[in-house]
Amino acid sequence: MRQTPATGPFPASSTLGPAERQAALDAAQVDELDVVVIGGGVVGAGVALDAVTRGLTVAMFEGRDWAAGTSSRSSKLVHGGLRYLEMLDFGLVREALRERGLLAQRLAPHLVRPVPFLYPLKHRGWERLYAGAGVALYDTMGISSGNARGLPRHRHLTRKGALRQSPGLRKDSLVGAIQYYDAQVDDARHTAAVVRTAAAYGALVASRARVVGFLREGERVTGVRVRDFESDTELEVRARQVVNATGVWTDMTQAMAGERGQFHVRASKGVHLVVPRDRIQSATGLILRTETSVLFVIPWGRHWIIGTTDTDWALGKAHPAASRSDIDYLLEHVNRVLVTPLTREDVEGVYAGLRPLLTGESESTSKLSREHMVAHPMPGLVVVAGGKYTTYRVMAKDAVDAVSHSLDDKVPDCVTDRIPLVGAEGYAALWNSRHRIATRHGLHVARVEHLLHRHGSLLHEVLALVDADPSLGEPVEGADDYLRAELVYAASHEGARHLDDVLTRRTRISIETFDRGVTAAPVAARLVAPVLGWSEAQTHREVEHYLARVEAERLSQEQPDDQTADTARLGAPEIVPLA
Repeated sequence: MRQTPATGPFPASSTLGPAERQAALDAAQVDELDVVVIGGGVVGAGVALDAVTRGLTVAMFEGRDWAAGTSSRSSKLVHGGLRYLEMLDFGLVREALRERGLLAQRLAPHLVRPVPFLYPLKHRGWERLYAGAGVALYDTMGISSGNARGLPRHRHLTRKGALRQSPGLRKDSLVGAIQYYDAQVDDARHTAAVVRTAAAYGALVASRARVVGFLREGERVTGVRVRDFESDTELEVRARQVVNATGVWTDMTQAMAGERGQFHVRASKGVHLVVPRDRIQSATGLILRTETSVLFVIPWGRHWIIGTTDTDWALGKAHPAASRSDIDYLLEHVNRVLVTPLTREDVEGVYAGLRPLLTGESESTSKLSREHMVAHPMPGLVVVAGGKYTTYRVMAKDAVDAVSHSLDDKVPDCVTDRIPLVGAEGYAALWNSRHRIATRHGLHVARVEHLLHRHGSLLHEVLALVDADPSLGEPVEGADDYLRAELVYAASHEGARHLDDVLTRRTRISIETFDRGVTAAPVAARLVAPVLGWSEAQTHREVEHYLARVEAERLSQEQPDDQTADTARLGAPEIVPLA
């Protein structure tokens, strides 16, 4: 069953359509696999890619959509974690900066891009020396990792210079500033790209397929039982090793094996707001200190992302809810430095996510370590937990190293630091040719840039849909940043199974429009229905469910606290297909 590690062109298609999903489920039941991965967030996807490119046979199952949990609800940053320097966590920062460079330069240059941040100084003298030393060390560590090329070094600015960069800042909010660079990513699209890359190298992957139990022979885990929610059937998949990569659900997954675990994962809620770009006059992002942590104002296309909060969360993990107090907290803190304060009416979108933090190090979630741990709690089962989005590849490597130690024969070393994700190969050449591509297809160059930033060299697959049906080259009604073809492509190639997948993760329509995608929902449903084989009844049900979800989220964001917000959000349960 062992395969030759892959380092060259993709040996198979990266398409994740309905037929490919069913084929993966069928194939997973035939023979014993080397590895089964539980969880389709960025770490699980990274484990699947790492294992399959070492020549192992792999299947990965995700109970909802790819990146539906933490991996679609981050601050969208690929960064070293400047605040971890203050905590003297130099190893974590150095590791993360190396991964930042790899992603931006080699692995996913179409998805990971430099972004500037302005750090306002409030005190003369000592603060510039203190903060400047930290940022200088940050830059130096990035360079020493060998992967800082393409990111400008930091620079010191006077108050006048800072206000030229960010005229929306109040003059009395700073005496000067330091500008530095990090990188950003569309986390959900990146995770989906990792999944598609793993599939291209031979991994069997299926979303909406939840692991509901373990197969056992004595004390040894020998596989998993999987519930396919799309067909309402159950299957058994045998494997020599099972990897639990379920993030904030780690403890729940471990409980299925009757094992309490060698460590526990604590959930910390982070809330972000999305506002239009014209609401804050600035050519650069901002990083602001709060009483307990930092607050980012991050450029995001025609929008800003403002976040995040950092509070303990002990309620349901599937749909963490943002309360009115969360939103007010963010608005209050960002308004302290803005000439024109933001109001609730300026907020286009709100999203909340849970960070998986290892417990036992601090009572405060903002001080818990973002380092990860790998354990082998019982024969046949490996657990990986903790960490941060930026270091997903390192976490995956460590997990597969643990797997390899338990397999009988020699497993090759990790090669994922040399495996570009789908869409990365040829991206630079296409970017340089974007004007010619725009002319050839009758599109504005800004539209081609948008497509390149989302799809990279897979742009041609999207444009092929437009060539076959010119109506798909029209913007989506109610969300004109996106072409109709992108919605079809989400279902035919990117593994979207439901309307929520399309509007929330393959695109960001749910947080980038004031109506949260309500206008776009029926348009999107009609476009993807033929691809996914929906009946009229299912198409109508998908739209009604999405509208109910939006209404539940709006209601939750009017509630005063976590408990009442969570109750309101649960008013829209998960969608399941009609029988």
